Amino acid sequence: MTGNAEVKVRIQDLSKAFHTNGHEIRVLEHIDLDVREGELVCILGPSGCGKSTLLNIVGGFLPASSGDVAIDGLPVRRPDPRRIFVFQERGVFPWLTVEGNIGFGISGLPATERAARIAHYVRLVGLEGFENAYPQELSGGMKQRVEVARALAVNPDVLYLDEPFGALDSITRLVMRSELLRIWQTERKTILFVTHDIEESCQLADRIVVLSARPGSIRRVVEVDLPHPRDLSSPRYLALRDSILEEIGLAHRI
Repeated sequence: MTGNAEVKVRIQDLSKAFHTNGHEIRVLEHIDLDVREGELVCILGPSGCGKSTLLNIVGGFLPASSGDVAIDGLPVRRPDPRRIFVFQERGVFPWLTVEGNIGFGISGLPATERAARIAHYVRLVGLEGFENAYPQELSGGMKQRVEVARALAVNPDVLYLDEPFGALDSITRLVMRSELLRIWQTERKTILFVTHDIEESCQLADRIVVLSARPGSIRRVVEVDLPHPRDLSSPRYLALRDSILEEIGLAHRI
């Protein structure tokens, strides 16, 4: 990703507070961030810092208390079918096969085009041979591949991923990170990826946005200039990881 790409998502002076039982809970404060076209940006921070709230505001599911979000220069007021969420809780439909799940959002296409697009994304996520399988016949990682494929099949211009691999075991998480990178390098979608996992952010991101504890504000934006696939034992990678650990105060605790 080059710095010359156009800005896709622009967040300006965004703050969010919730009011509960007469009390104000400040969740986000004064977030300013530009995300470039085709960039993979990880939003990293501790639990409860407002990461998912920020993603939901950018996606149009929550209003900001103040500030603005624009995509392609247009203000975000509501969810848009061109921008798709993938959540941690696996959202595949148990009554549909792999093909049925992937094709769910493109039912309006002509039959031939729909079948071709389903086949393309079945191949892209490595599920050939499982087209007629139901979710209960799949592993957790395979279900997550189905959800990613379903999101991509509608040809979104932005993908929002909210800790999508958090419920998976550590080995499957590593596999899914590699799969996501492979797909991203093929499709070049703009991706906002929420995580609390430092290793995950270092492995995936073009840039890492480090949020403070609640109310979340941007502590630092880390440009990651390491090529993919990243060598997790290289001095440059370890220096990057350690600098983020130091930023959030964990450098001497692990």
